[in-house]
Amino acid sequence: MITDYVNQFVCDLVAYEPGKPIEETARELGLNPADIVKLASNENPLGPSPKAKEAIVKVADEAHIYPDGGGFKLRTAISEKYGVDFKNTVLGNGSNEIIELLCHCFLNPKAELIAAEHAFVVYKLMATLFGAKYVEVPDPGFVHDLDAMAAAINENTRLVFIANPNNPTGTIVGEEEIDRFMAKVPDHVVVVFDEAYHEFLSDAPNTLKYIEEGKNVCVLRTFSKAQGLAALRIGFGMASDEVANVLNKARQPFNANAVAQAAALAAINDEEHITATVDNNNEGLEYFHQAFAERGLEYVPSVANFVLVKVGDGDALFKNMLAKGVIIRAMSGYKLPEWVRVSVGTARENARFIEVLDELS
Repeated sequence: MITDYVNQFVCDLVAYEPGKPIEETARELGLNPADIVKLASNENPLGPSPKAKEAIVKVADEAHIYPDGGGFKLRTAISEKYGVDFKNTVLGNGSNEIIELLCHCFLNPKAELIAAEHAFVVYKLMATLFGAKYVEVPDPGFVHDLDAMAAAINENTRLVFIANPNNPTGTIVGEEEIDRFMAKVPDHVVVVFDEAYHEFLSDAPNTLKYIEEGKNVCVLRTFSKAQGLAALRIGFGMASDEVANVLNKARQPFNANAVAQAAALAAINDEEHITATVDNNNEGLEYFHQAFAERGLEYVPSVANFVLVKVGDGDALFKNMLAKGVIIRAMSGYKLPEWVRVSVGTARENARFIEVLDELS
């Protein structure tokens, strides 16, 4: 069998399961796709930036031409918006690709990666893929314990991931805690701040300052959430000189396609769309928090665009809601079998979720 020759750590992988697609659900259950509410993947319920849609149409006539492999225009826009040097930017096929690039660059069977117990599951998948040791640090109250994470660092540690806000808990650690942590990090460790939900924060910690200070850091951002470009797979990292240099060496040529680059370039400064998205999200979070409190359900107050709520049997609720055309995310894969994660949708979609939740209670 060919699997006898596959790297064992690849065989040990448990494949990532994304949120169930609307079309697949409709086919399997005989439902009308238009009637299905998907609140499973932390997507933007308002859709993509209108400016991005215009850019997509314009670039379609050039689909026969390879994209700018260096991403000059988009990286320049990122540099100007966030105040970092052009050389400190790197584009990815979604920020997930940059996570993989970091692991390509720094992990091996002798290395270790540190993350919080209930952090984004892709960190563990990547550590396993590269044969590295995955060190999982408990997160009391579902919040990263940065003091404990600093204490877990040893001579084999190469990467520490801090998802802020964290998926799937929606919690955040503040700048004071981060400063205290960074003061303890030795030079052989790269700290990765995964900030996919940055735009939803009213008071975000400043992690870009560590690039200016010459620390070994990489700050991840994405166009999938607030700008609504999840289907195009476009994200970026901002990193210290040496880290950005090796990431750009490791990435594939043309990893960010031309349509994605054009859309992201148009969306990056579409403040009207971002503001509308954040306003809708704040209203949705307040609605969910209040609804869960009124029903006596334990939940984790969130600052992202989703809420983690304890329902008793997460897998059962997922299946029962699916049958009624509402897609949520069961959390058994995160060692939280009693919980589900529900993304913030439109007011109508949020109300439909609560309606079905009540029907099934």
